[in-house]
Amino acid sequence: MPYLWSMHISEVEKLRYLLQGPLPGEEAHRKMLSYNRPSVSDVMKQPKDVRHGSVLIPLYPHHDTIYTSLILRPDYPGVHGGQVAFPGGQREKDETAFDTAIRESNEELGIAPDSVENLGSLTPVYIPPSRFLVSPFVGVLHERPSFVPDPREVASVIEVPLSDILSDDYLTQRKVFIQAFNVHMNVPCFMLDGHVVWGATAMMISELRELLKP
Repeated sequence: MPYLWSMHISEVEKLRYLLQGPLPGEEAHRKMLSYNRPSVSDVMKQPKDVRHGSVLIPLYPHHDTIYTSLILRPDYPGVHGGQVAFPGGQREKDETAFDTAIRESNEELGIAPDSVENLGSLTPVYIPPSRFLVSPFVGVLHERPSFVPDPREVASVIEVPLSDILSDDYLTQRKVFIQAFNVHMNVPCFMLDGHVVWGATAMMISELRELLKP
């Protein structure tokens, strides 16, 4: 294990412990809300209408610090076209939620399933336009993945230091087009590597920030 990476293991272990709960949950999510969303408890009152999905928040050593990676989705007519997200997708039959996150990150980015250690999960986020209830998992890798993005699902890989996510310097507001409502709106967001990260992904990042605050 590289020495400089081993220096960050205490941060990883701290996060593993914090993910056991209690989690900041919807209190952290509200800081990045761009429109009113039903609570997860309200959504689960009609579970037959819900589509279940998972994403992976990968953490790995790069440039002597901890990095994570997101993806820019290609432009397409769907409600999530052109958006930034963590790798993930819809759960398949007989999969666990974590299995979905691992499979999708492998399909989209080529991340080897056996290279990811599950630290735990954040609070699920509901996405009304696509009716997805998404479970975000935090996984640690002991070396940077050899990314092999699927061009059908990934326009580009976005790698950012975890310190950028934790810094208020990258927290801002921008006007975005919300295709589901056919309107432009000013939304709270993160500017990461020049990309606007808003909506459900920003809500997940907000909860991760709350967990890791000193």
